[in-house]
Amino acid sequence: MATISLSRRKAVLAGLAAPLLVGCAPLRAPAANKLSYKRVRATAPFDMPGIDVPDFSSSPSFLITDFGAVQGDLRKTSAAIAQAIAAANQAGAGIVVVPAGVWLTGKIHLKSNVNLHVARGATLLFSERPEEYLPAVFTSWEGLECYNYSPLVYAYDCDNVALTGEGTLTAKLDVWKIWYARPKPHMDALVRLYHMAAKSVPVGERRMVGDNANLRPQFVQFNRCRNVLIEDISIVDSPFWVLHPYLCRDVVIRRVKITANGHNNDGVDPEMSQNVLIEDCVFDQGDDAISVKSGRDQDAWRIGMPSRNIVMRNCRIKNGHQLMAIGSELSGGVENVFVDNCHFDQENSTRRSEINNILFVKTNERRGGYVKNIFVSNVSATRIAGGALSVETDVLYQWRDLVPTYERRLTPIEGLHVSNIEIGEAAFVCRIKAEKDMPVKNVSLANIKVTKLLEQAIRTDNVEGFINNA
Repeated sequence: MATISLSRRKAVLAGLAAPLLVGCAPLRAPAANKLSYKRVRATAPFDMPGIDVPDFSSSPSFLITDFGAVQGDLRKTSAAIAQAIAAANQAGAGIVVVPAGVWLTGKIHLKSNVNLHVARGATLLFSERPEEYLPAVFTSWEGLECYNYSPLVYAYDCDNVALTGEGTLTAKLDVWKIWYARPKPHMDALVRLYHMAAKSVPVGERRMVGDNANLRPQFVQFNRCRNVLIEDISIVDSPFWVLHPYLCRDVVIRRVKITANGHNNDGVDPEMSQNVLIEDCVFDQGDDAISVKSGRDQDAWRIGMPSRNIVMRNCRIKNGHQLMAIGSELSGGVENVFVDNCHFDQENSTRRSEINNILFVKTNERRGGYVKNIFVSNVSATRIAGGALSVETDVLYQWRDLVPTYERRLTPIEGLHVSNIEIGEAAFVCRIKAEKDMPVKNVSLANIKVTKLLEQAIRTDNVEGFINNA
């Protein structure tokens, strides 16, 4: 890494007095500090495009202590990180370095052409106080767009952003774990948001930070960003979903270690995102390891952006409900997903909870969207409560009685292929429960070995084109 001089830093900071561009609209980088890209390729059973991620190897570094960061001082450290990010952005490209030590901070908002690098031995410790994540930002909650508490790390409409380093990001859970309980005021707020989305209330009017709404923020959300790299970091504990690429294109998540066993603590939720590679990661989750989503109901139909071209490979799952979940927020459509060479290893988990399925596709009569071309191969698991493949098309949980169906749209599901699976113990191999007026189509099983099977191996309702070579 090149290091920018203090004199140049002062000149850069002086330039910050000029009005900033809205959001993360990229500045034109000076020729001497222009980012290049690295193209990452992943083979898949479909046409998987190369993924371009930013290369910061020649970019200058901006050390947060040079901007006034002090260990244990939330105000000074938060301000210093924001100033360093702004300086790196103004310079055309830069690496904001968090050095060894424990750094208490509030929200972090990234900008284009910035790599937040958490060095080995460094910990970013995020405040548990909800007021530190105000004012509200444009985000989403379980597939519905709204203004809510800022994600702990947030980037909106940015190009060329990265979160790297061998350090740790961790969230203090003092308040968030109380909010895990989802009390009645929280559920009332979600019902209100559901009705607003169904009736096309403008997103700017969907303010979810009052009336004890208690909508916990995501840990990391890249919102409408392009060319995103998340590499080598460890994340411990989370208010809500951990990594949330939302409406993003060209995303690589590699060698990331996540330990988050709270409520709704999915590992990675690619939502309405395209060209995504998740590789060499370790997941110890309170919910799904990976859950591919594409928005919910009317909001997703309005946006009209499917999740497409997503590869997960060479990952290890210590704990989690599903290895790969599709939905239930899939109203924009999900296609071209490939899971390869991944392994459930519950014996070494820090917390043992029930692991359910290797591939779980879930939807309901309100979602619409579609699912097609999902491939899972070369996966092993010790003990799971479900099976290698499960599909349920009537998953509504508490929403069945909380809110009405405004518009009934079933989800076409076609092309589910699961092969080369080894499981120590499972309830079943495959279970598909589809609707009579919307059968699941084109399912294949090949070379699936289960040492101890607890129930009937195969059960299918309303499936057309089922090939069983298990």
